[in-house]
Amino acid sequence: MAHIVVLGAGIGGMPAAYELREALDKSHEITVVNANDFFQFVPSNPWLAVGWRTRDAITLPIEPYLKRRGINFVAGWVEKIDAPNNKLLVKGGKEISYDFLLITTGPRLAFEEIEGSGPSGHTQSVCTVDHAEKAYEDFQKLVASPGPVIVGAVQFASCFGPAYEYAAILDTALRRKKVRDRVPMTFVTSEPYVGHLGLGGVGDSQGLLEHEFRNRHIKWITNAKVMKAEAGKMFVDQLNAKGEVDKQHELPFKHAMLLPGFKGVEPVAAVEGLCNPRGFVIVDEHQRSPKYKNIYSAGVCIAIPPVEATPVPTGAPKTGYMIESMVTAVVHNIKVELAGQAPSAKATWNAFCLADLGDTGAAFIAVPQIPPRNVTWFKTGKWVHWAKIAFEKYFLRKMRKGVSEPIFEKWALKLMGVARLKP
Repeated sequence: MAHIVVLGAGIGGMPAAYELREALDKSHEITVVNANDFFQFVPSNPWLAVGWRTRDAITLPIEPYLKRRGINFVAGWVEKIDAPNNKLLVKGGKEISYDFLLITTGPRLAFEEIEGSGPSGHTQSVCTVDHAEKAYEDFQKLVASPGPVIVGAVQFASCFGPAYEYAAILDTALRRKKVRDRVPMTFVTSEPYVGHLGLGGVGDSQGLLEHEFRNRHIKWITNAKVMKAEAGKMFVDQLNAKGEVDKQHELPFKHAMLLPGFKGVEPVAAVEGLCNPRGFVIVDEHQRSPKYKNIYSAGVCIAIPPVEATPVPTGAPKTGYMIESMVTAVVHNIKVELAGQAPSAKATWNAFCLADLGDTGAAFIAVPQIPPRNVTWFKTGKWVHWAKIAFEKYFLRKMRKGVSEPIFEKWALKLMGVARLKP
């Protein structure tokens, strides 16, 4: 009997546990370890930040749903991964041994890289449900006392979609509150142009997203290096194509939401030879650590190079579709390893995104995610707004039922069919 431990219970970890349970013989034990005792549907956080969702609507307790499927659960912070001895040390003294470890922790939010940024500083975040709740408190203050707003993503950010979503959702929410006319908005991003998305653009993402911003009276600063944030003021250097400072901005704000740079979580980054300098897990084509052959990793916590060099550092996003394919590959490879065979499955790194823009939305498909691509498609429309709401409900329902199925792939193929695209 083998013991497989999944570290992290997010959009990668929870489906991974369900897939492992379905794929492996019941004699093998599966345990999920997560810092929190709840699952959060992170893509809904921009809605929570303006009061369009409640915490209860986008979270669910982990243990009862895993227990129904015969999966163990440990809620606790892992202080150390003892990779040579195949053990996790959980805060409080608990020790968990494993035969295979799947790391799906997601990132550490590196707010410390920008002085004064983050919920403990002067800016907000929508990266976690706790941050989104705090952002909603600040949003309410903004409605009561309108003023300038800054939304964006700093250097080393690698997930830009939520920044675009939040800017448009915030614009819509403020218009509904009848105060948008008193709230100048500026989008500040490390991307070289609006719609780059860390992907080198997808189709006409630049033109379509610039069009959205112009229609919404949102100004933008690209190639932006955020230097620091103070109470009510942000300092931003705007670089040129050579990476030289072209302009310096002092931007006032009443409310600011900046996506931070990502790094690896501390206990993962601390394992010798497991990660790159920013703490992301180095994996081979089978999602396995080259140094520790019984450690796999999937999702935002793995190391992949940027799509292209940019004047201000940007990372490549790991979208849900990509994460899902990584997880499926890992499950297959653990299964064949238990049968005495060599890993063979590889992830298909394709991108599928439904981005809500408040009263409309943007959808794109990129196959593969990293260019050059076989399929590139980017469209906007109100139907995307409703599609994301439907996807949220569908995903949470599947997590409650413990159903193992390729959710992102199913929806991507459905969208490709509607758009008459060939995968």
